[in-house]
Amino acid sequence: MTGRAPRARRPKPPAMAVPVGAREVFTDGACRGNPGPGGWAWALSPDDHASGHAPATTNQRMEVQAVLEAVTRLDGPLLVVSDSTYVVNCFRDRWWAGWQARGWTNSARKPVANRDLWEPLVDAVCGRAAAEQVAFAWVKGHSGHPMNDLVDRLAVAASHQA
Repeated sequence: MTGRAPRARRPKPPAMAVPVGAREVFTDGACRGNPGPGGWAWALSPDDHASGHAPATTNQRMEVQAVLEAVTRLDGPLLVVSDSTYVVNCFRDRWWAGWQARGWTNSARKPVANRDLWEPLVDAVCGRAAAEQVAFAWVKGHSGHPMNDLVDRLAVAASHQA
């Protein structure tokens, strides 16, 4: 026994408030190898979606790219639904505010990974007409949710085009 008290856990912040009139957009990223060829996708419905690819990337980059593409292409209030805690926690827990305050370094004072994607995404989310126009929610991946499964299929298919 070390004699140290157990480290207290921070309480999880509450879910973000969903903007009035928000459309749900589901996002996902995929990578064949990590790094490797990757794909991203977003979908409002089975008939309204987009996807793209990158030849040499990581899964996390594709997760962020999917959200960046959705937020910059879609107008109006949005609820971004992602199976990436990396993406959801960044906005729900306001990681981005700490990154900015520390000159885009993380809490360990190391450069923020994927800053080239995070910076324009934070600008796009925060630059909306009303600060509350974009909210984020997490969905468990590969759990049978039809829209999450759709964006997963689209992202995987896009990775094969890279």
